[in-house]
Amino acid sequence: MASTGTPPDTPDRPDGPDDPGGERPRPSDAGRVLGRWKNWLTPVVLSALVALGLSLLYMGNILTPQKHLHHMPIALVDSDAGPPLPGQSRPLGAEVADRVVAGSPPGEVDWRRVSREEAQRQLSSGKVYGALVVPEDFSRAVAALTTAEAPARPRIQVLTNPGTGSLGSGIASQINQTAAHRASREIGQQLSAAATTKTAEVFLADPVEVAVEVGHPIGERTGAGLGAFYFTLLLLLAGFMTANIVHAGLDVSMGFADAEIGPFHLREPTLRISRTQVLLAKMGMTAGVSLVSASLVMLAATVILDMDAPHAGQLWLYSYCAVTTVGLGVLAIIAAFGNVGQLVAMFVFIAFDLPASGATVPLSASPGFYRFLGVFEPMRQMVDAVRSILYFDARAGAGLVRGWLMLPLGIVVALLFGFGMTRYYDRRGMRFEPGHRS
Repeated sequence: MASTGTPPDTPDRPDGPDDPGGERPRPSDAGRVLGRWKNWLTPVVLSALVALGLSLLYMGNILTPQKHLHHMPIALVDSDAGPPLPGQSRPLGAEVADRVVAGSPPGEVDWRRVSREEAQRQLSSGKVYGALVVPEDFSRAVAALTTAEAPARPRIQVLTNPGTGSLGSGIASQINQTAAHRASREIGQQLSAAATTKTAEVFLADPVEVAVEVGHPIGERTGAGLGAFYFTLLLLLAGFMTANIVHAGLDVSMGFADAEIGPFHLREPTLRISRTQVLLAKMGMTAGVSLVSASLVMLAATVILDMDAPHAGQLWLYSYCAVTTVGLGVLAIIAAFGNVGQLVAMFVFIAFDLPASGATVPLSASPGFYRFLGVFEPMRQMVDAVRSILYFDARAGAGLVRGWLMLPLGIVVALLFGFGMTRYYDRRGMRFEPGHRS
């Protein structure tokens, strides 16, 4: 809680009456306050730790994502129907697919060798960041390069998935293009001896055309896939701020903290109430106020700014539940740690949460520490659910089920932790009463 019920210190007044001990209070000024080294200690230490921690958390995740690739899922499709080139026992597409897999450093890419239909299904559910497709006529088109006067270049398709985020889709596209161009050069070296014309020799220097196309298109008003991240961030901030506003407001109304608005100062009589009842009141109010917060986030994003939201009803329901869950979690932490709980909650729900969400930098391109945080940090689950609703037709397999399941789990954890700590404090006699030191 924000206060322990101890009345504020009596301010120093230069013209006030003598105190009962006969000593006149000494006048204070800014110089005296700044001149005490103890006044500097806590702000300097906490500010330094926060600045250093935030810098390491955020910058450590964004600078070199390509160096931290860890089983990034990409679909690999070999649709080549042949016939095999002279001297080979199978269509060239199978050899290209093998070279693509062998040419990737171990552990960086999870190449999923699937059919064209399955690749599209995984693109449409956000399970892969992109796809590399060898078409059905690939062997026939490559064979024609050595005989035709003006041959058409065979194609390999690179399919992007902007719904998974612009950076993740971009990294996957870069991986696919690099693999396709490498395969093209290797094919050219293999067939150069069979060239019969000058035109064929030119084509065989880099015989394969790499065509980059959108594998799963999303709407125009989506921020190129970043809309889901910013919308989820709004939900997170709405829950965090709602809890803090309710916490501060009820502390004032119950007499646990002073209210100061400009030059005006107010101190309400302190209620005799247990910490458990205080937390219950704050959580109940947060659940109610979150209805307004979530609705206004939806209003601003989908109505005023016209964000593409094909499942607006489900998005609103999820938004309200997410804002409420975050708010209850913040209140539980504040109830357990007091004033410093606001800083702890900031790290739990914002500092650790954003870089571990996988929303901007995919977790498969993040250091292991962030992948560990992504297992339980709430924003990771929230952004997957929001992406599913906005970009993947609200499919259960696109992260929606996990996103919904994590909300009641978060509420249960918040209730158990928050009320467990307040009951412990109550049993120890740590009450909210004037002059009572907990």
